Amino acid sequence: MDLDQADESEDDNQWACIRKRVREIKASVESLPPSKKTHDNHLSVPEITLKKEEMQSAASVTQDYMDQVDCDSQEDLFGDYDSFGDDSWLLAQFEDAERKHSVCTSSPKNKERQATSFSLTFQNSDTLHLQNDENKIHKLTEDVESIKDSCRTRSNIATEQFCSKTLSVLHAANIDELDELPCSQLAHMEEFNSPLVKHESKELETEANLPLNCIVDDLSSIPSVLNKRIENLNVQNQSRTTNPGTCKQLSLKDQMKNAMAENAKSPSPQISRSKLLKEIILSEEINVAVKTIEATSDIDMGPFYGLPSKVTDLIFQFKGIKELYEWQHTCLTLKSVQERKNLIYSLPTSGGKTLVAEILIMQELLCRKRDALFILPYVAIVQEKVRDLSAFGIECNFLVEEYAGSKGRFPPIKRRKKNSLLIATIEKAHSLVNSLIETERINSLGLVVVDELHMLGEGSRGAVLEMALSKILYTCKTTQIIGMSATLSNVTDLQQFLKAEHYTSNFRPIQLKEYVKIRDSIYKVDNKSEDSFTFARLLNYKYSSEMEKIDPDHLIALVTEVIPKHSCLLFCPTKKNCENVSKMLCKYLSKSFLSVKEKEKCALIEELKNIGNGMICPVLRGTVPYGLAYHHSGLTNDERKVIEQAYSAGILCLLTCTSTLAAGVNLPARRVILRSPYVARDFLKRNQYKQMVGRAGRAGIDTEGESILITQEQDKKLVADLISRPMECCYSNLIQGSEKGIKDLLLSLIGLKVAQTLDKIVEFMEGTLLGVQWQHHFKEKSLFEVIEQALQPLMEKSLIKGRRSRSSEDEMCCQLEVTKLGLATYKGSIDLAYCDTLNMDLKKGLEGLVLDNYFHLIYLVTPYDMVSQCTPDWMIYFTQFHQLDLIEQNVFATVGVPESFLTKKASGQAVKKAVNGFVIRRFYLSLVLYLLFKEMNMWAVAQKFNLPRGFMQNLLSSAAAFSSSVLHFCEELEEFWAYRALFTDLTQKLSYCVKPELIPLMEVSGVLEARARQLYNAGYKSLSYLANASPETLVKSIEHMSRRQANQIVSSAKMLLNEKAEALLEEVEELMRLPTDLP
Repeated sequence: MDLDQADESEDDNQWACIRKRVREIKASVESLPPSKKTHDNHLSVPEITLKKEEMQSAASVTQDYMDQVDCDSQEDLFGDYDSFGDDSWLLAQFEDAERKHSVCTSSPKNKERQATSFSLTFQNSDTLHLQNDENKIHKLTEDVESIKDSCRTRSNIATEQFCSKTLSVLHAANIDELDELPCSQLAHMEEFNSPLVKHESKELETEANLPLNCIVDDLSSIPSVLNKRIENLNVQNQSRTTNPGTCKQLSLKDQMKNAMAENAKSPSPQISRSKLLKEIILSEEINVAVKTIEATSDIDMGPFYGLPSKVTDLIFQFKGIKELYEWQHTCLTLKSVQERKNLIYSLPTSGGKTLVAEILIMQELLCRKRDALFILPYVAIVQEKVRDLSAFGIECNFLVEEYAGSKGRFPPIKRRKKNSLLIATIEKAHSLVNSLIETERINSLGLVVVDELHMLGEGSRGAVLEMALSKILYTCKTTQIIGMSATLSNVTDLQQFLKAEHYTSNFRPIQLKEYVKIRDSIYKVDNKSEDSFTFARLLNYKYSSEMEKIDPDHLIALVTEVIPKHSCLLFCPTKKNCENVSKMLCKYLSKSFLSVKEKEKCALIEELKNIGNGMICPVLRGTVPYGLAYHHSGLTNDERKVIEQAYSAGILCLLTCTSTLAAGVNLPARRVILRSPYVARDFLKRNQYKQMVGRAGRAGIDTEGESILITQEQDKKLVADLISRPMECCYSNLIQGSEKGIKDLLLSLIGLKVAQTLDKIVEFMEGTLLGVQWQHHFKEKSLFEVIEQALQPLMEKSLIKGRRSRSSEDEMCCQLEVTKLGLATYKGSIDLAYCDTLNMDLKKGLEGLVLDNYFHLIYLVTPYDMVSQCTPDWMIYFTQFHQLDLIEQNVFATVGVPESFLTKKASGQAVKKAVNGFVIRRFYLSLVLYLLFKEMNMWAVAQKFNLPRGFMQNLLSSAAAFSSSVLHFCEELEEFWAYRALFTDLTQKLSYCVKPELIPLMEVSGVLEARARQLYNAGYKSLSYLANASPETLVKSIEHMSRRQANQIVSSAKMLLNEKAEALLEEVEELMRLPTDLP
């Protein structure tokens, strides 16, 4: 009894000291000066740390046990033993401590304390976890008693402030201990992270608190809530310290065995707490948005259509948009959109369709945490959109990846912490979908947005787009598809194909007035009148007889009504006509045009010279001083970009252009003039006409826009039909061009194992646009017969194997498989018409591949489909042959182009010996590519071969893309292993065709050769230099760079750098991650 009384007396003294220390801490908290308090009446981080240390030093009830074993934290407790069970000395220490523990707990007071032996810790405002320490629960109980005493003597306001601070101290004292806990306790902690515990914990705090703070709204509820936790945890703690079979108290040794066993079984935590704390503010807003966006009611979702309010500021900062149009609000709040149904929406050009798509994309990335795919028709538009959205990605913490030309990785890198926006051309999007299906990651795509949906009906590209969308619809039922277009007619078919709702509006921010000019009379388009025209006015411009001959269409009169004060686009039927019209206009324009923005025009000419390495197109040299320029595919990408920027900035007031500009980048104008209702020799289609005239009217600048279509009297009826008839219908192109599309589709379906039996293939094809429009395309054949007919050539080319006839139901289920050649063909996206030729060329190359230079390799990747676009000039062919060295000339003989043949063709002699004409023409293009590869000067090579610069650049980009395809082709065939490293290097060199030091800068979206050279000369020699550059410094150090361009370049560089860094981190984590099936 004396021993028990002595122990009780000693324990009472210890508890008295602890109560005194807690009261001192409470008094120090209450006496803090106002300057040391935060705005939310919480302690600052340094003060929390100080109080944490004091609380930990005060709470040491079991310290007497720990002091008996003096052991350094780094000392190996097990020594030479495999486990503590084998160490007799350690077991003896456990038994001695257990005996003392039994004596201490024999008294009534100690038994009562032991019943409450656990630790209660607030973690991240809603998480509770258990620790087997007696001191911390007693400390928490004493704090609650102190709060009760304070409630009796202070006002409610003061009490709430003190409670908030005290719980903040308690929370802060444990916030860093999470990382110190063993895995078993972390796993046990997750059990308390249930909805019930979360709901109860929210009674003690508000939802929007920072992680280091805990605000209590209802003070009176604290004791009851804590007591409830204590009762629940007592039961669980008791079950952990007793034998479940006998309810016998476990020994200390057994308890430690159980604890260490649990630690060994529990997985290591994967998430870094520091990163969670850094992102908590944005995450809180996004969590609120997620709850709101999941609601299907029609009420306002807020704060900005389910997105963080930060997005509103970014849209204003980067786009200058303060508020949305009414139709945009209506579209974003549609019930079908909130229910994640597929949607097609159509509005006139310049109505603001893209902004709606971008908001939906950010909802998917930020709120639903899934990837998004944005499909655009042209490379230039992809690059423009990557530049625009990179700034949003940096601010909102998502990645923007470019898939155009030779850029993009298949399959895309699997991100673990960030979501990606994949911006792709139609062809790249199809390859992306294939790679995601193959790696079983197609479900990672939460949203697919298709711009210019009407392109489903445009040739082979429409067939590729239909294939991609059909695969998404068939393989992933949770992916939402959004399609938008300005020109749609048979929307019902498209709705049935995409299983989508439809929204349409006639809204235009700027009123459009359409006119038709016949001779010198201008008629207003009026669909209510009998002939669709209403006379408006006569042209008021005096023409001399000489001017009348040169300008019979009165273009000078039409353009001078708007320029130079306003802008004008003049669409011409051919590229050559664009250049001739721009020269003709400058000949008769007033000399006063020369003085308008003269300094800026001089700078533009200098920039064009820099692009051409000192050379400039003579037509542009003469027209730019007047504020005019032509725009068509004959220009290089650098030249087109500079001209577009100068037009947008108002330096150029008129562009003569082809119809491709209407479907490309957004360049609006006050007046749009169509010189002819023809594109080349073809009469205009309705959707082409609407795209062109849709460029009229600049939102925020003009109050109205107008279009004038120039036509002749004989075409008046055709024009009347053009402006009044509905849009052309959008039909499937899978069976156009020798059924190329459906053959490619069937090969990839079998190769991807999406559909390998005839019945599955028929099921898939019924869901395509072709299946929806079956009756329109075929009236006598069945869908099965067309599928059988398309499979026949695939079998003959040895691309697939298996039975394909239907004589019984069993054969309908017969498995079809791709051969190795078929697998390489669809993975390389090789045209079925050329897969055999490519295979033979590569095999022949292995017999005698010339590796002294790149000439032979360049021939192997020269695109087959561009051979028909160029006719050799035999004299140039012969001359360039003799300017090569002997090793280079040997390549001619190796591929089958004899010198004697060139000599006879150049001299005009007849050639009696038969040669392969296709190889001869293809090798001519290879020679162009090789000289361009060597000299890296587009202008010089264009003059040597008398070819347009734009054609040569298109040839170069096509060769780079085809080289990438050939590389994937070779990766699937073992006999071509030697080509893999060669084509990897060649693809990168062809993609940029510049000096090696400029390649890292040209990887940034929108940075072309001329700009990369400027940046490199200014000291920005790598991607990291550019990503950390100041836009203000760039504007000052780089000639002719606007602030907007500088911001876009820096944002794109940062995004690319983040993307590469994330990829490396993902690779490191993958290497360091333990295998789940480790024996």
